[in-house]
Amino acid sequence: MLKLRNVILIFLIVGGTLLFSGCLNRQSPAEEMFEKLETVVEIEKTFEEQQKPLVELEKQEKELYGQIIEMNLQEYDKVVQLADEAISISKKRNELLDIERQSIEESQAEFKQVPEIYAKIDDPQLKDQAKGLHDLMQERYSTHGKLYESYVAGLGYDIELYNMFKNEEVTVDQLGEQIEKVNAAYEEVLSANDHFNQLTDEYNEKKYQFYQAAGLKVETNIAK
Repeated sequence: MLKLRNVILIFLIVGGTLLFSGCLNRQSPAEEMFEKLETVVEIEKTFEEQQKPLVELEKQEKELYGQIIEMNLQEYDKVVQLADEAISISKKRNELLDIERQSIEESQAEFKQVPEIYAKIDDPQLKDQAKGLHDLMQERYSTHGKLYESYVAGLGYDIELYNMFKNEEVTVDQLGEQIEKVNAAYEEVLSANDHFNQLTDEYNEKKYQFYQAAGLKVETNIAK
């Protein structure tokens, strides 16, 4: 039996507000870093906006799948109807996932400018913190790439499975083999998702540690 997939929850990078004081005519490298990192937060708001509808679609599809496996396959017309609904939802999930991925790629493109900014920091310890932030974010981007690839594969296997439910000649063994593919794909999704969330939490924390070390007066919306 297919293990019903957990709903994917993704943690997000959070922003802050820099309270400037004194002369604003010339930014320090740390202030430049702040602007760049918070621009990345703004870019990822499109990514954030996909989370709620994506989770809702996952719940809807999960319910449809549950109805299908509880039905007798002799109720063919109803199975086909439910399978078609599930396929439609899978395609909508794919569309949201693509929007999400595009936002992350735009964020990554913007973040490429970070090394040339922290290279101008004179304080060796502060520069090391900035480099650590950069390396952490690069790992986060890489992890999201793996998450995306696994999710796309899972969606493909989902659609194949629902089409198999619509085939009156399908065997239990064939369904079982396909279900194993679905489960394996979503196990990878869950693993990558957990790692992505862990990296996001760590990045948020270290970003504000950098701001504090740089002497920037920043209001943060990180939950305590």
